Amino acid sequence: MVIKITIPGLVKMKKSGKKIVCLTAYDYLTAQIFDRAEIDLILVGDSAANVIYGHSTTLPIGMSEMLSHTQAVCNAVKRALVVADMPFMSYQPSVDVAIKNAGDFLKAGAQAVKLEGGTAVLEIAEKLIKFGIPVMGHLGLTPQSVHAFGGYKLQAKTNSAQKQLIQDAKQLENIGCFSIVLEKIPSSIAKTVTDSLKIPTIGIGAGPACDGQILVWQDMLGLSEIKLKFVKQYADLRKIITGGVKQYKKEVEQGTFPQKKHSFEIDECP
Repeated sequence: MVIKITIPGLVKMKKSGKKIVCLTAYDYLTAQIFDRAEIDLILVGDSAANVIYGHSTTLPIGMSEMLSHTQAVCNAVKRALVVADMPFMSYQPSVDVAIKNAGDFLKAGAQAVKLEGGTAVLEIAEKLIKFGIPVMGHLGLTPQSVHAFGGYKLQAKTNSAQKQLIQDAKQLENIGCFSIVLEKIPSSIAKTVTDSLKIPTIGIGAGPACDGQILVWQDMLGLSEIKLKFVKQYADLRKIITGGVKQYKKEVEQGTFPQKKHSFEIDECP
């Protein structure tokens, strides 16, 4: 019997000291693999803009694409908690816009949504939570603000920025967020935030003290060509796939594939 990961269950994991294992996914097959590998939380990330559509930022992806990816992932998942990233301008314009779009993600099968930012999104996040839509926060390097940051740079380096991040984290917890992603901040600050909260923190480039970790799966398994300091590569799928494709090409060109065992006879049952 599959035991479904729930939002209260994640909070209990923090209390018990059990680390929360998270990955991104954007399609049925990879979500199925990760779910069967007992990943706790799957994020349908707006990072699909980068790794699926080839954009340099997450900004171009919209609701239609994100809903399609979310539905595909949810069709595969039986155990993990599925969180959908709300893309750029799907929640910033107004509370009403945010409620409509967040509701569409839950209709697609997600159990929660993720918003980027602190003070600026408090009112919107609080409204969503009051309407029964669970919200995960995201602080530090928030990719939808990449132009304001001047690139994908380490955040919370100054005392004032660190104090603001800690304050934002507390406010997100106080309004009812169930978890907060901490991205690309100093490990010491991530530890301070994690120790100060009752809700779990999920780190990406934020050191080992966070309650859980998340990576973009294409980075972690070696499909991406970009190499990042905070990513450990656990496999080299680009090399494996390239090798398989080259072998297929060679065998087709040489006429060694398909063989008889890959072919059908006229009297063969379907």
